[in-house]
Amino acid sequence: MASTYTPLGIELQATGENAGTWGTKTNTNLQIIEQVAGGFTQQAVSDSGDTTLSVSDGSTGATLSHRVIEFTGSLTGARNVTIPLDVQNFYILKNATSGSQVVTFKYATGTGTSAAVPNGKTVIAYAKADDGTNPNITMQEFGGDVVDDTSPQLGGNLDTNSFMIDFDDAHGIRDENGAEQLIFETTSSAVNHIDITNAATGAGAQIGAVGDDTNISLRLRPKATGNIEVMGATNPGTVQLNCESNSHGIQLQSPPHSAGQSYTIKFPTSNITAGTFLKVDSITGSGATAVGQLTFDSSPATTGKAIAMAIVFG
Repeated sequence: MASTYTPLGIELQATGENAGTWGTKTNTNLQIIEQVAGGFTQQAVSDSGDTTLSVSDGSTGATLSHRVIEFTGSLTGARNVTIPLDVQNFYILKNATSGSQVVTFKYATGTGTSAAVPNGKTVIAYAKADDGTNPNITMQEFGGDVVDDTSPQLGGNLDTNSFMIDFDDAHGIRDENGAEQLIFETTSSAVNHIDITNAATGAGAQIGAVGDDTNISLRLRPKATGNIEVMGATNPGTVQLNCESNSHGIQLQSPPHSAGQSYTIKFPTSNITAGTFLKVDSITGSGATAVGQLTFDSSPATTGKAIAMAIVFG
């Protein structure tokens, strides 16, 4: 009886067959198994039609017999990469094509599910061979992508429709539409980090700085000319800071406060260039309808940057 082959090309040698070549064929089988277990290969995707991946019986090198497949090529439209109906395996697939097109990994025929790999993304695709006519491929994305799961867990239990773990660039979470929602950047040899603490009834939840250092600042950083805004639930309050220009400014807006309520605003007094500098010691509101009062330092600094300030009480 002649040898037979698995869907991934491994030779199943019949008893008494391949005298004198049994060792060579066994070594080839082991190499194919090694490819399937952890091999990496690249596959150019055709821009004119489907790219068909075929089995290579009894020999190494078949693309579909590798664990990790990176799709390459320049595409002008979405394209398909197909495998035979009897292939059962899981793959790590990366769409490294140019042209911002989706590459769909699917069975050669049938109406089963497939794995649509967005451009620049990486997915895990499970080729199930679960039906002789319409087998299914299911997918989970990572490397900046969305997990195909309605109840994923991250850090125990993340109650969101989707999350991503990006092994290529930043790490973070995406929403159910695949848009970035929270991105984690890295610092070499970091020792300090953010701590988010929940709260019991009557207390407020907290975002804080923790780590190895004794004293740790907590920074908020807008982009370009954007503002840092603090919004209240019923009575809105805003804080606007301009720190990297020739004028330093603070704008506060809040509802009236009770009599005797005081505020202090501190401005930088060192490492500044010549100019006009105003130091405000305190701002005091007197009564619910008071306009508010400014108390100035008796000897304001004579050097510094010009300060534009508006204090508004409701």
